Amino acid sequence: MERDQASKFVNDLLRLMVSRNGSDLFLTADFPPAIKVDGKVTKVSPQPLTSQHTLALTRSVMNDKQAAEFERTKECNFAISPQGIGRFRVNAFVQQGHVGLVLRTIPQTLPTIDGLNLPQVLKDVTMTKRGLVIFVGATGSGKSTSLAAMVDFRNENSYGHIITIEDPVEFVHPHKNCIVTQREVGIDTEGWGQALKNTLRQAPDVILMGEIRDRETMEHAVAFAETGHLCMATLHANSANQALD
Repeated sequence: MERDQASKFVNDLLRLMVSRNGSDLFLTADFPPAIKVDGKVTKVSPQPLTSQHTLALTRSVMNDKQAAEFERTKECNFAISPQGIGRFRVNAFVQQGHVGLVLRTIPQTLPTIDGLNLPQVLKDVTMTKRGLVIFVGATGSGKSTSLAAMVDFRNENSYGHIITIEDPVEFVHPHKNCIVTQREVGIDTEGWGQALKNTLRQAPDVILMGEIRDRETMEHAVAFAETGHLCMATLHANSANQALD
């Protein structure tokens, strides 16, 4: 399958997913393309994909740097924005020697605290001058969406500099009353460590870390809060107690 043909195939599937209000598109070998709608995975073709198909489809949505990373690590996370379709978070991986791909819809409209029915106290938390806010929960529980709503509230109701460091950048925030700097690991910076080390030199008021992944990123988050900044982040945990552990 040629790159242009593969790219068109993916885009057509993404359009179909958007038209059905789907959340995820699955492309895996020996199974037809499938989308998840309201929590149910449904095949959208009777024809299973081959390993050659999934490899070509995966490469068609990657740039050279992402392709090199995937070749090296067998994993790659990034976001794509096909014109006229939407924005999607992409996870490429290898399973049983075959390449697989999952593309998740990123809502076009920025979420709001009120729209998500989040506790009103989060508005006060969002406007705090300093501190550490960590959203915990399982994958798909709304951690990133909740943080995006908080960033948007701060952006509308204060004046300052908001920096986000994400892998990948999901919700794109326009400048409102704040300057919003969004850096994507692997594209705008080589890695988490380098980006976090230089963040304080960029005079931030609010720092959003897409995910606390290890001891180093947690130490940076605590340091940001201790030096008078509001730091917000997500963490994969099922409870506050587990997050503290």
